Amino acid sequence: MKKFDRERVLLAVAGPVIALVSAILLTSVVLIASGKNPFEPYRLMLQQAAYSDVQVLIINQASMYYLAALAVAIGFRMNLFNIGVDGQYRLAAMMTAVAGANLALPGFLQIPVLLIVAIGTGAVWAGIAGVLKVTRGVSEVVATIMLNAIATSLIGYLTLSDVWGVQVGNNMTTGIMHKSGWFPGIDLGPDVGEIYGLVFLAVLMGVAYWIVLNRTRFGFDLRATGASETAAAASGVDAKRMILTAMLISGGVAGLSGLPLLLGDAHTYSLSFPTGLGFTGITIALLGRNSPVGIAFAALLIAFLDKASPALDYATPVAYEKEIATIMQGLIVFAVVVSYEAVRQWGLRRQQKRVGAELAAELAHHASQKEVAA
Repeated sequence: MKKFDRERVLLAVAGPVIALVSAILLTSVVLIASGKNPFEPYRLMLQQAAYSDVQVLIINQASMYYLAALAVAIGFRMNLFNIGVDGQYRLAAMMTAVAGANLALPGFLQIPVLLIVAIGTGAVWAGIAGVLKVTRGVSEVVATIMLNAIATSLIGYLTLSDVWGVQVGNNMTTGIMHKSGWFPGIDLGPDVGEIYGLVFLAVLMGVAYWIVLNRTRFGFDLRATGASETAAAASGVDAKRMILTAMLISGGVAGLSGLPLLLGDAHTYSLSFPTGLGFTGITIALLGRNSPVGIAFAALLIAFLDKASPALDYATPVAYEKEIATIMQGLIVFAVVVSYEAVRQWGLRRQQKRVGAELAAELAHHASQKEVAA
């Protein structure tokens, strides 16, 4: 059994805690500068989050954020920046909605088919960037940003009325999916709402992520390639194959991100489907330090800020703009970068001091042995 490494745990926790505290302090400075009470918004949001219906909204939103952040984290562990999760998720959700509206299989077949469509679409879209990187050396950052824009235009085209689009009011949709593709959730009553059934898929994906990365040869090869492609190649790992595989897996997980909402509530894809999920996933992956548990807490935090912030608009006697929560999210990203680097430098200094002390102790021990021998 491994010995508990208190310092390692401290280093792992210090970064997110410092980032969160710094974001709160900086947000408070913004509030003070605008003449507002720096503590009241947090009280109002916590009060809002105490309601059961809001808690359900937070859990549902967090499940989507969690899957998107896992997709980003897989890339990060390979030293790849898959900034195209947003395009991969939206295109996969749209194609899944189209399949669900045009296929009428029994439920035990319909839902697996829809999952495969989502995973396949996301993987193919991310795989384009992977192929460009391993064959032409194109940066995955540039490629995925461009693919985001292409995905937006492609979705706009495919949802035209003469392709797969179905107009509902002023909105273009893909039509309502057959009920055999609706994934049941946990109904907590009319006043509370329903927890998406695919929340449990997010949990399973987190467990699978940890097992694959930490308990399999593939996970070791992936992490080794991310740390050093040259060293990995020297040990027999095909770095290009690992890069392409990582992008495919990242895109496949990204494709699942929209399914909790699609199969659990919306049952159609429309132009009002949430955007920006992939970019929020980057924030969550950074804050959670690519750890499945850390990402879970970060996803709940960001979902809390999203779903509790509307209470600020209706506060009396003084209303607070809900954009305060958006400011805080942005400051978290900024604080994460600074705090993690500060913690890393502190950890290196601690390690250097410990190695120096151990070396000095060993030299002193050898010197004393020589004196005894003399």
